[in-house]
Amino acid sequence: MNLIKKLLVVLILLSGCPAVLFAQQIPLVLKSPNGDLNVTVSIGDNISYAVSAKGNLLFTNAQLALVLKNEVLGQKPKLLNSKITKAEEVITPYVSLKYASVKSVYNTLLLNFKGNFSVEFRAFDDGISYRFITNKNDSIEVMNENLAINFPSDYLLHLQQNNSFKTAYEELYQHVDSKQWKPEDKIADLPALIDTKNQYKILFSESDLSDYPAMFLKGTGSNGVEATFPKVPLQFGPDGDRSLKILKSADYIAKTTGKRNFPWRYFVITNDDKKILENTMTLKLAGKSKIADPSWIKPGQASWEWWNDATPYGPDVNFVSGYNLDTYKYYIDFASKYGVKYIVMDEGWAKTIEDPYTPNAKVDVKELIRYGKTKNVDIILWLSWLTVHNNMDVFKTFEQWGIKGVKIDFMERSDQWMVNYYEDVVKEAAKHHIFVDFHGAFKPAGLEYRYPNLISYEGVRGLEQMGGCYPDNSIYLPFMRNAVGPMDFTPGAMINMQPEVNKSARPNASAIGTRVSQMALYVVFESGIQMLADNPTLYYRNPDCTEFITSVPTTWDETKALSAIAGEVAVVAKRKGKKWFIGGITNGKENTRTLTLNFDFLEKNKTYTMTYFEDGINAGKQAMDYRKKVVHVKAGDQMTIKMVRNGGWAARLE
Repeated sequence: MNLIKKLLVVLILLSGCPAVLFAQQIPLVLKSPNGDLNVTVSIGDNISYAVSAKGNLLFTNAQLALVLKNEVLGQKPKLLNSKITKAEEVITPYVSLKYASVKSVYNTLLLNFKGNFSVEFRAFDDGISYRFITNKNDSIEVMNENLAINFPSDYLLHLQQNNSFKTAYEELYQHVDSKQWKPEDKIADLPALIDTKNQYKILFSESDLSDYPAMFLKGTGSNGVEATFPKVPLQFGPDGDRSLKILKSADYIAKTTGKRNFPWRYFVITNDDKKILENTMTLKLAGKSKIADPSWIKPGQASWEWWNDATPYGPDVNFVSGYNLDTYKYYIDFASKYGVKYIVMDEGWAKTIEDPYTPNAKVDVKELIRYGKTKNVDIILWLSWLTVHNNMDVFKTFEQWGIKGVKIDFMERSDQWMVNYYEDVVKEAAKHHIFVDFHGAFKPAGLEYRYPNLISYEGVRGLEQMGGCYPDNSIYLPFMRNAVGPMDFTPGAMINMQPEVNKSARPNASAIGTRVSQMALYVVFESGIQMLADNPTLYYRNPDCTEFITSVPTTWDETKALSAIAGEVAVVAKRKGKKWFIGGITNGKENTRTLTLNFDFLEKNKTYTMTYFEDGINAGKQAMDYRKKVVHVKAGDQMTIKMVRNGGWAARLE
């Protein structure tokens, strides 16, 4: 009889009590829609979880907590209730970097705790995510956010490591054994790529970052990683004409409203590297666009003068080239001839960096705006972030002038103050129909989808680094930096060299790797604004290459990864309307890489004319050697392609 009574008590507790006591001991399991991924959440003295894929344990005893000034959310938590739901939605990003529409299907586990906070987990077929939700009446000071992940075996971590929180996210990638990363070693920014060495790769980043600092990682010294964050700056001092120095910081990482959703921490999990190239996790977690009618935002390509030092030359140049009116008109003429939407006027267009209202007399911006309109070419102006901060009404002035976009530079921070600065800027720019390209920036984390006038970010070791931009490093970008959002790499070099002979300096800036690899970057790399970094003179002298480059869209309806090995090779096919483009790049570790392309992604019962560019027979030594060919292909056909070291392959099908 006593046993029956005890069982009745248990049933009553499980079915009717809002505080399900047994959930404190019983792990809660959330599965992905296809059942391959499992998140097992345990609640005891803390909140922890484990992640497995098809029975393979990936993370063990991963812990999370939000440390507030007077309490720790997640320490001795009391679970009130939990709920698992299914969700499905179709997202149509205005700036579609991969797909015109994205179907998002996931299962959610919502855990509500005593103390007015919740933790939400989501499981997708290609990854998992979680975030904190607070429902406090007053503002809160967040002292820290605990994120600790333990690995069940030795993993290989691909990281961009930094000496401090002051970084433009341009460091070379490092490749670190998880057991060797110690707390005193350099920290790393997100994204991180985790190789389990047992078939799975995990892309780790964040989304819906707002009013909160960006996350960094550090090693634990015991085969794990944990989060670290920059503190809130309180006092600034001068640091040249384009930035500020932090003189004093708070002891907290964020001061924010008590009723809010915190950023998503996400993990794209796959045993097929191609899925990393196709992932849209940042988008799926970013939140809805706050611009009701974004039709004024026009993604496109831009001719950029800084990399080639504004020095067109040759028999058709009968003026002294430089940062002056005649030179910029030459750039506009070039852009107009090839259907390029914009030119960028970089540092020097204004009389001084601090004053964005007074153009350099040699440049005559207003005349260039007028001239550009006659040629269907608009203008993007460079600014330092400090100038914008001190002159937030500049967007109103630029709208009156007819400027369409701004390139804002040198932020090099991602604390809460700076994260809020980004949002303030794009919000103000949107009021005046101006798009923004952030340079000297942190990585994308969702703001670009809430405000699609944020058309791209640098935050990458790109071609601007010239001799410091190596294909062996750049080959990781499709799997890491560009896998989380738009990336202004500034490709397009027409002087191409293999690394042992490369010498790069403006005005004759060059790139390591083959000519075709530079062409392929326009297809492989994703950005709402895509630069033509080199000299119009060289583009005119290479019409085959220029015609291909300028035919490549910057937004896409469909993306299909054809071949992918992180750190070795990336080949993708992308569709815009009825045209397909293919781009492939590889590293420098093999003299020749041979691949078989399968054209099963093409529409059936149609024949396509394919114009393609391949590395020439001598491209392994003379990197500018290439071949252009035309063939016909249809769905189901196969083709063997070759790329030399640091090489590429590029095609247009129509």
